[in-house]
Amino acid sequence: MAHRMSERPQMILAGVVLDSPDAQELAAFYQRLLGWNVVQDEPDWVKLGAPDAGPGLSFQTEPRYERPVWPAGPDDPQMSVHLDIHVTDLDEAGAHAEKSGAIRADYQPQEDVWVYLDPAGHPFCLFL
Repeated sequence: MAHRMSERPQMILAGVVLDSPDAQELAAFYQRLLGWNVVQDEPDWVKLGAPDAGPGLSFQTEPRYERPVWPAGPDDPQMSVHLDIHVTDLDEAGAHAEKSGAIRADYQPQEDVWVYLDPAGHPFCLFL
């Protein structure tokens, strides 16, 4: 028997979690990039809180983490998630991302979306 939408339990997305070889290091990068505050800080887990109380961004240490390849070839580790970050000025935001520790990806599939890699290799997009 299928449930009607009105019968579903309340579910609120609390955040997104990125694996990395070092949760503390990756969280520090995103804190520099986004300016968000640390709301939970443990040796292998850090959560940043969004300023509007929206979903947070968390990082967990994964000892067997494999850095994704962008764009991935047939035998490369695939990205499983990427972040889209809205900006008002690509040049300014791109310079800030690089100053924070990001690397601009060699492959750029769109003119108005710039792909960067965080220190653990996760792609993220800056877009207008």
